Amino acid sequence: MQKKQLAVAVASLLSISSVQATTLYDQEGTKLDIYGRIAMGIAGGGPEFDSAGNKVDDGAEFVDVYSRLGFRMSQAITSDLNAFGRLEWRFTGDERNTDQGFNEIRQSYIGLASKQYGTLQAGNFDSLYYQFVSAPFDVYLDRGLLFNSTGLQSRGDSIGYYTPELNGFTSFIQVKHYSERGLTAAKQSREGEVVAAQGGIRYQQGPFKIGFGAVENVVRGGSGNGEMLYGLIGAYSLTDQLSMRLGAETQDNSDTYGGGFETVGLGGTYSTGPWSFTADYYNVDPEGSEESNAWAAGAYYKVSSAFDVFVELADGDAPSVRKESSADRTYWLTGARYHF
Repeated sequence: MQKKQLAVAVASLLSISSVQATTLYDQEGTKLDIYGRIAMGIAGGGPEFDSAGNKVDDGAEFVDVYSRLGFRMSQAITSDLNAFGRLEWRFTGDERNTDQGFNEIRQSYIGLASKQYGTLQAGNFDSLYYQFVSAPFDVYLDRGLLFNSTGLQSRGDSIGYYTPELNGFTSFIQVKHYSERGLTAAKQSREGEVVAAQGGIRYQQGPFKIGFGAVENVVRGGSGNGEMLYGLIGAYSLTDQLSMRLGAETQDNSDTYGGGFETVGLGGTYSTGPWSFTADYYNVDPEGSEESNAWAAGAYYKVSSAFDVFVELADGDAPSVRKESSADRTYWLTGARYHF
């Protein structure tokens, strides 16, 4: 394979590709792309009370819908080995204030990719559990995904490796290091220095794919309970227009932190012409709490290859399992995005 062709192939492996990208440089095996999106919308509804039980305003608001700007880089070292990097910022596009500009480095990692030996990367990236297991359910712009997402024991101080695909199988492993270096005794956490590991395997053949993963969900940053989390999630494309997804996720309960749960989800996506429609339903059974249901739905219309409009609904507790009206609980979002 020529260096230029290999560089293009490696670029397609870098996490989750953007819808649009513009090549700034592509010569002698070195490639640099810029990509991003500007997304604006109006959101409203959702819970009337915060996690502390205080009543909050759930009225309509003009919002930024996760706008971002990023670069992808790759360079051919040999006919099989490539170096790559990715840098992506998230910015709040609906505000003028300078402190509401670039507010998050969403991706910043480097690595080596070999079609023969696999891919090794280090830095700040989406968890490999998300990329290989729970990603089929991540079809919403906001609040539709109830399985664990991109930041699960990842996003910084992480090293990950995944194998080449062999007969449809790809396996992965990742570790994230939580350091206490340089902290005073007063600032150190009671958990101390911790390494969180995750791993799993995915099988993909034609229209079918299924992934299984396990994550050591350590206690850090207000999340995790120190117990293992497991997920088994798959998707199948029945036709070119209709795909279905089914998954389950569970986490052991901790005597100290609680946090045990079992979640089962079922959903589908239907596309026709410039239209796409999504719908998902979840059953959530938290340890020591009442079982509940949740649903999400969305409609998306592609005005052009770079511009689309959308509307989404998400309800964290479906009306079939509660007495009050769903009108004050259903979160809604509508808006438009421009990709580049």
